[in-house]
Amino acid sequence: MDDVTQARRSWRVGVLFSQTGATSGVERTQLQATLLAIDEINAAGGVLDLPIEPVVYDPQSSPKSFRALAERLLGLDRVRLVFGCYMSSTRKAVLPVIESHRALLFYPTLYEGFEYSKHCIYTGAAPNQNSVQLARFLFEHYGNRFMLVGSNYVYPYESNRVMTDLVRQSGGKIVNELYVPLNAREEHFARAVNEIRKTAPDVIFSTVVGEATAAFYKAYRAAGFDPARQPIASLTTGEAEVADMPAEVAEGHLTAAPFFETLGTAAARRFTAAYKARHGEAAPVPAAAEAAYFQVHLAAAAIARAGSADPERVLPELADIEFAAPQGRVRIDRDNNHTYLWPRVARLDARGKFQIVWNPGVRVRPDPYSVVPSLDDWSSDGIGSALPLSSPAG
Repeated sequence: MDDVTQARRSWRVGVLFSQTGATSGVERTQLQATLLAIDEINAAGGVLDLPIEPVVYDPQSSPKSFRALAERLLGLDRVRLVFGCYMSSTRKAVLPVIESHRALLFYPTLYEGFEYSKHCIYTGAAPNQNSVQLARFLFEHYGNRFMLVGSNYVYPYESNRVMTDLVRQSGGKIVNELYVPLNAREEHFARAVNEIRKTAPDVIFSTVVGEATAAFYKAYRAAGFDPARQPIASLTTGEAEVADMPAEVAEGHLTAAPFFETLGTAAARRFTAAYKARHGEAAPVPAAAEAAYFQVHLAAAAIARAGSADPERVLPELADIEFAAPQGRVRIDRDNNHTYLWPRVARLDARGKFQIVWNPGVRVRPDPYSVVPSLDDWSSDGIGSALPLSSPAG
């Protein structure tokens, strides 16, 4: 047991999720899921008879604040393991601090890929675990003329680059690509609405994030577009973002993710019920929260095996652990620190709830380096069995 832990009689961990700012809606769900997992572990006796003690700060959706608070956690608070970050800009702000202190960041958010750090565990989806499946479904059911609309920061540019490769290599066309401010309001989407009307894409692929998401969907509906014909498809629109818009604004639009709160597996129902029991029946439970939840359980199991929170001892143990997450059994790939996940595609119904419209039924090996992606650039590790593209649920 390391000296700091022994002196404090607990396993201190850092928690960095925004409770205020542009992306606070989804980050609050990640914070709440993190604390739920910690409470579950502590209620079961903790890790090696010691409780996990979270040290929580609010970085206010600011990369600068994320970096400063990471310095505080690792310097003043003496933690070694940190759970946190949503936007890629915040992850990139925190990682140099994590690496310089030889600490370990658990990052529970889908992202653009093309990154590796020995000091980061990526538990959100890489592009071959969401972009590829979403593109394949869209081509099959809607067409191959895409318009790209995103927020003006790292993830949208990189995610759009991946989607552009998928579209062009499959014989499709990008009719336009444009970006809006991170805190965009409805009026910022006037140009996007005009371009949709002008170019008539089959699909609008959105990488708009945070509070601006609802503004975009409201602008789309006010313009009279039909999601049955040309939906918004967005990897960054989950239950937390949908909670900020009327159900009729959300209806008909699509996303891909490993988890939805409507998922019917026993583990998913238990997690969703426990989360809503703490935060209310109306509380949204997005995939980002599910990843935040299961990564704490993975970390706790690794600490127990290592007998220490020292990242050098925790890391090798993580690769030998499987956890029955709400989405299905997950594990960390020892070669790239990313997670084997279960992709699904879902459409929003009239109640503003995601209903799964395609479940491939397989656990997909993470491939964050898919420099030349294609619609077949994803593979199973043999867990699960592939289902037809038209499979309606799961």
